[in-house]
Amino acid sequence: MIRTKRILWPIGAGVMGTAFLTAVYFGLVSWAESPQHALELFWEDRWIVFPIILGFGVQAALYIILKKRLFIPVANTGASGALTGASGGMSTAAMVACCAHHVADVLPILGLTAAATFLAEYRTAFMLVGLGMTLLGIGFMLVILFKERRKALQMFSLTTEAV
Repeated sequence: MIRTKRILWPIGAGVMGTAFLTAVYFGLVSWAESPQHALELFWEDRWIVFPIILGFGVQAALYIILKKRLFIPVANTGASGALTGASGGMSTAAMVACCAHHVADVLPILGLTAAATFLAEYRTAFMLVGLGMTLLGIGFMLVILFKERRKALQMFSLTTEAV
């Protein structure tokens, strides 16, 4: 039972993170334009949107592994929570940047036209930064996990040598 929980927690968090970012993306574009346009835009930008969404899911799973100390006794999770939040926020902002020019078409009264034009012009750059932040977050959490694993193995070898 405990082994199953150790596996299901990160898988669930990864699926939830992926589903959340996917819902934000499709929800925003569908609201601004149409569900059909959301699918077309996703397919057009799939080379960057799909890795961002998957990367955020992986990051959420790694965060749960660190936070719940599922596989190794992690002494210090560092800034993994803040980095997950920051990269998730950046990924969401990149998704919004991708769709902002459509929102401006729907809500011109709010004065979003200039900002939406800027975001639409640099949307690929924003999305690349979002992907970079996600990869940075994954790398950071993997470094923490490997470092803590090495510590745990050293402690284990010291205790077995003493016996």
